Amino acid sequence: MINEREMERRSSAVTLSDMEIFVFPELMYSLVLANIMSPRLWRWRDDPWFKGVRKMKPYRRLQRLKQYIMDHYVFNLDLETWGLTSQARELARFSPFLSPEVIAQSNALFGYQGDTYYFDIDIRTHFGLDKYGADVIPYWKTETVEAMDAFRHKAGYATGAGECVSLAALYAAALYVVAGIPLEQVFLMATPLHSQNFVDVDEGVLINNRRLVTKAMWFNGTQISGQARRALENERVTIVSHLSGWIHTLYPEASIDPAAYGGFADRLRAYLTTHLTPEILGNFLRQNPRCRQCFVLRWPIRGADRYVSLDQAFSFEQESAYKVTDGTREKLLAMIPQETFAASCCPCKIVLNDIEAFVRERSIDLCDPADLKALRERIGDACMSGAEMVDQLVRFCHTEPRLPSTDVRFTPEEAPLALSADMTRDEVIAHVSSLRARNVTADMAFYAWRDLARTPAAPFIKAAMERNPVSAAALAGMSDEEVAARVAAMPDTSIYDEDTRLAQPDEVWNFGRGDGFEKALLVANVARSRGAGPLCLTLADGEAVLTDAEGAERCRFAARKRPAETSWLL
Repeated sequence: MINEREMERRSSAVTLSDMEIFVFPELMYSLVLANIMSPRLWRWRDDPWFKGVRKMKPYRRLQRLKQYIMDHYVFNLDLETWGLTSQARELARFSPFLSPEVIAQSNALFGYQGDTYYFDIDIRTHFGLDKYGADVIPYWKTETVEAMDAFRHKAGYATGAGECVSLAALYAAALYVVAGIPLEQVFLMATPLHSQNFVDVDEGVLINNRRLVTKAMWFNGTQISGQARRALENERVTIVSHLSGWIHTLYPEASIDPAAYGGFADRLRAYLTTHLTPEILGNFLRQNPRCRQCFVLRWPIRGADRYVSLDQAFSFEQESAYKVTDGTREKLLAMIPQETFAASCCPCKIVLNDIEAFVRERSIDLCDPADLKALRERIGDACMSGAEMVDQLVRFCHTEPRLPSTDVRFTPEEAPLALSADMTRDEVIAHVSSLRARNVTADMAFYAWRDLARTPAAPFIKAAMERNPVSAAALAGMSDEEVAARVAAMPDTSIYDEDTRLAQPDEVWNFGRGDGFEKALLVANVARSRGAGPLCLTLADGEAVLTDAEGAERCRFAARKRPAETSWLL
């Protein structure tokens, strides 16, 4: 018999909402393992796009993988796909694990606003929740690779899709399965509003949704890098998940290997820090319009100095391969019409060329108070406060990540996951299965994988009957008979290839297909949402039959699925 607390964790491994992962951080890597065990991911290795990928240098492998994911998946974070719940309901669910006050400190759905948060608007408005009552929040379930693939069957999608945690977990799994990057080098980071990966190759690579961000890109001042920077600049990291375990900012224990975590923290801090050079100064100004409007560029035209605002110079980058901030500046300025230049510049403006020369000659050390004082004085206060500008420049050149504290009890799992690079898929599954009694992440992976041959049905049933509001709402206007007929008309194909893996009701509804057993579960979900009493779903002679407590039949579908338990009380 599964106790109530354990039932909550196991059923959460099935639905994998963002808030469930927040409460049960081991589930983040369980999803990675579920994707690693998926035959879908291993079939990527047969795609001609990945021919010879493992002979490439690590970053080239990442680029190859990135392009494949860019071509096959889009980012999705709508409210409609997985539906809505309420703060009160979820806080009651999680109260045995975390208090409402503690959850609100670190989770955007329960009141977290960030430190001077980067959207400058209410978070509920940003996510489209302002049209609902203050208690309403989204489920935002994290998808397996199969569910991500299935979005192509959903109206409005030409490819697969997934939210940020889904993409992070997919990337981590694909780095191992396809690109041959050791999982020891891959760290997943969750903040209250986002999820990213840090891959310890070269100087470090941040994976932000679908994109790769190298250290050079982090500091290039473009709009894309600005988007990648927002989470680490403005939020604390709530969870770090790794092959060796996890650490959570709210829990006094952590299972991650402390040496691995310490190495990651050092590498991430190095990635987020750069020396000040003329190019970095220009990149800072590219992404900072308030400071940028104080600057002009000096450029000789027929022997006479002429001036152009830095705003104007940067605007010409958008239509050119040349840049203000590197060795191609001369070619860029030569493209600008001469009438754009002025014969003199306003005394309140700062000539970028002079500040660049000062930075180059002095070799400014941003950790040296004397250097910072000299830079402030050289910039002056004519346009804006030199101290304020230098402070913003320092923050651009160094982000201190707010990682979970190491002041915790490090308690490793009894048995480490230890997946070697040369394992086959069957060997991975056998190895992860062998660890289940001694590694909770490995155990939960089979619930996330939806394997009803290796897991009891009860957690799956709990998730199906309690956390699938979309199908119930969509079919609310139909009679029970019309619901059964509508579901029967769907294609008889599950989004999960194996006959022991099952889709949840809202997956069946969203993607418009399902095996007969999954269809019967969908009909049951709608019936229970209408107050129907206990139902029984049985599998016999290749048919899934749903009956009520009196034995009256509600629906019957041909079924190919073969869960270990063939009689389910719903």
